[in-house]
Amino acid sequence: MAGFLTTHVLDTARGCPAEGLRITLYRIENDARVHLAETVTNADGRTDAPILPANAFAPGVYELVFAAGDYLRTTGQAGAEPLFLDTVPIRFGISDGDSHYHVPLLLSPHGYSTYRGS
Repeated sequence: MAGFLTTHVLDTARGCPAEGLRITLYRIENDARVHLAETVTNADGRTDAPILPANAFAPGVYELVFAAGDYLRTTGQAGAEPLFLDTVPIRFGISDGDSHYHVPLLLSPHGYSTYRGS
């Protein structure tokens, strides 16, 4: 298998990369989450390395969990508690073990979107 998984986060409310946002990756096995990795975005809103590199990449169901609330609090965008968006989970499937999967997050205090990027 030569595939790998990357992600990045863009702060659409401020129009910039979301630096310092914690991301956790899980593999879903029999309805349980198995912790695989944790990282923090850099100044470009990306991780310094693939969050799931080629040597650990395999088809299956995964979940990226973005600590959006912590980021929004740090950047002064949080608003009143409880936050509308605090933890943002994105569950997705990997079917091709030889492909690059890129799962970005476009984030604002009151909404987000994702897609399979390149």
